[in-house]
Amino acid sequence: MSYTNGLDKPSEHFNTVPYAGDSVTPTTKTGVGFQPDFVWIRNRTQPGYSALYDSVRGAGLGKALASEMTSAEGIGEDYGYVSSFASDGFGLTVGVTAYDTVNRSGSNYVAWNWLAGGAGSLNEVGSIDSTVSANTTAGFSIVSYTGTGSVATIGHGLGSVPKMILVKNRDAADAWQVYHSANTASPETDYLVLNTTAATADSATRWNDTTPTSSLFTIGTGVEVNTSSEDYIAYCFADVKGYSKFGSYIGNGNADGTFVNTGFKPAWVMIKMSSSTSNWTILDNLREGYNVDNDPLYANTSSAEGTTDLIDILSNGFKLRSSDASINTSGGTYIYMAFASSPFVTSTGIPCTAR
Repeated sequence: MSYTNGLDKPSEHFNTVPYAGDSVTPTTKTGVGFQPDFVWIRNRTQPGYSALYDSVRGAGLGKALASEMTSAEGIGEDYGYVSSFASDGFGLTVGVTAYDTVNRSGSNYVAWNWLAGGAGSLNEVGSIDSTVSANTTAGFSIVSYTGTGSVATIGHGLGSVPKMILVKNRDAADAWQVYHSANTASPETDYLVLNTTAATADSATRWNDTTPTSSLFTIGTGVEVNTSSEDYIAYCFADVKGYSKFGSYIGNGNADGTFVNTGFKPAWVMIKMSSSTSNWTILDNLREGYNVDNDPLYANTSSAEGTTDLIDILSNGFKLRSSDASINTSGGTYIYMAFASSPFVTSTGIPCTAR
């Protein structure tokens, strides 16, 4: 009997690696379990920039992006950087300033790691050629393209419809643009901004009011997604049963909060209230490792790790354990993206356990 079409070993495609900074340079952090194609690092102890790197743009000097900043590619090089992608992790070079974003002695860090498809290859499906690194099994692709300033389509390589897309202009100080399939009743008409608390907004200049397909997504004429001759990076995600989920829920404003059924035990969850202002709240299963102590980091701020316990991670989803506005305002509409530590039931019928 087949119980699920999902992935029995999600950690082969996404994994969280907490580590202690030691100021050793150069150094390699291991334990990912695969060679990552997208690495997102945060200092948990000290405030400071996040560090986002991918295998399409490459590692090293001049490649850093920060989720909380509008800055062009190459921000914060003095704060340390990812120097390489290794077979089981990533190489680090320490910065010359006190607030090192990747490996400062005395600070604790977390690295979130996704597997795509290596350095990428040419995709000529859309009206704009793109370079795509795709993991169709896990529903994740990294897409690099150059804007034209005119409405265009771009191949994403997933082979399935993306449910969430993050876009950043590499060449200019433009905000991160977010498409999410559960954002509103007509999500293709709306967008969110990863580096701010802003509620969802309506504009045809982002996605040209066009729903993504299994091969393409559409961009409008907004400078944030499509300035002529400027380079962009997009991270595209699709639902995969037992591994990833992109949905929405309504908050109840109660410490006995809403239960969200993902169909798997989450390893990583990011939540944003789309109906009003709130932080982009990130929680994972390894920084603390037990309920109820699941502390937040925020994609849109440079703050250190918070101390408020927000959710319980369960065998088939997550339950809100706070009325904090970032996750559970009464009547608020929230969108989320989640990745699994294990499916609720494997393909051989083995159920996972709660924490």
